[in-house]
Amino acid sequence: MNMTLWSPYREMEDLLDRYNTLAKGRGTDASHGFAEWSPTVDIEESDESFLIKADIPGVDKEDIKVNLDNGVLSITGEKRTETETGEGTKQHRTERFCGTFARHFTLPASIQPDKVDAHYKDGVLSLMIPKAEEAKPKSIDINIH
Repeated sequence: MNMTLWSPYREMEDLLDRYNTLAKGRGTDASHGFAEWSPTVDIEESDESFLIKADIPGVDKEDIKVNLDNGVLSITGEKRTETETGEGTKQHRTERFCGTFARHFTLPASIQPDKVDAHYKDGVLSLMIPKAEEAKPKSIDINIH
């Protein structure tokens, strides 16, 4: 009998690997809600707004949908596969993601949903979400008597 040292980190990595394999294998099965890939995002907050930047390279603007419903911001779309190869060429490896994608974010109630602004340039989707007036921090000086 061989004894091995138990590692909780290795066990967690194995669990995540199994999950990722399972999630990728299901593709866009609507019954499970998995997307084939998910764009990476940066989220910033200022006194006036939230800024979400999503990396969606190689996707046409027309293939991206942004929706705000009951405080949940959804970014969904599809990156189409490139099937064209030159005459006499072989494709040895394909690692770039393609297929449907989705990201969902729960936003605070203190935003102005009718003033959300979206821009898409060079593969980056930028969403400016202004805060409501009452949500902006205010500084009040208090006199000492």
